[in-house]
Amino acid sequence: MRSTKPLWRVSVATSLDAEDAVAEMLSELLDTTTASYFNLETGVCTISIFRDQKPDSRKIRAKIAASLRRIRDCGLKIGAGNIEIAKVKREDWAESWKRHFHPLEFGNTLLIKPSWSKKRPRKNQAVVILDPGLSFGTGQHPTTSFCLNELVHNRQSGTRQSFLDIGTGSGILAIAAAKLGYQPVRAFDFDPESVRVARQNARKNRIDAKLKMTRGDVTKLPLKPAQRFEYDLICANLISNLLIAEKRRIVNRLKQGGTLVLAGILAVEFGEVQGAFEKLGLKLTAKRVENEWCSGAFCFA
Repeated sequence: MRSTKPLWRVSVATSLDAEDAVAEMLSELLDTTTASYFNLETGVCTISIFRDQKPDSRKIRAKIAASLRRIRDCGLKIGAGNIEIAKVKREDWAESWKRHFHPLEFGNTLLIKPSWSKKRPRKNQAVVILDPGLSFGTGQHPTTSFCLNELVHNRQSGTRQSFLDIGTGSGILAIAAAKLGYQPVRAFDFDPESVRVARQNARKNRIDAKLKMTRGDVTKLPLKPAQRFEYDLICANLISNLLIAEKRRIVNRLKQGGTLVLAGILAVEFGEVQGAFEKLGLKLTAKRVENEWCSGAFCFA
């Protein structure tokens, strides 16, 4: 039965230039992923998160305000910086998303679309149905988009290729990998709510039997896994300091000849991340910078 309890929305109005920095900040402060709306007429970008429980308004406002000041001190124009905490009906929240989410295509190979979209796939195009939920990740963000492109680019039809998704979020990458024919597909996330939503999304796509999603902590992985746990493609969408700290655990799970995709990195921090992984024998093979974000694909030199 669908819940009728209201949701609590925490929103920050900012500029397009500061969109990604504010989204990252809000995600870390409230331990969940964010949604972003950009109003073309006003030029205002609104970053929001939705929660089941009422937040401590005074405490949250103070933390957000302090973080906005730090972002501004780094030279980004944050715009109005207005903070809003409001109760919203689930029905209003769900319907509002239908105005903002549209199908995404990755070549002729992969189509990501919400359930209400009537867009028909091309011939032999894999389809992932994904609606926005309390855990987000629908391919709209540039880091997720880069990972999806790499999934398509690295897929070799008729061959067996394994895939590992570190920090799965909504499960979009693991689901897309299974739809594209990767096998086996493994995914984990530290957040139990993300794992619950990812499993639900896998069931909706009738792909849950072809992948395994678990709760896991990258910092607790064995440093040297058994050979059977090496992967042809790994996506790690994590913050830069965690990528650097756990680089050996991540790289030790990559097969020789495989590809490692690192995403979720602020552009100003990418050089440090690249250097850390190059010291382990990897080389950069592809890179994309979009707004404040940078993602890269690596293979063994």
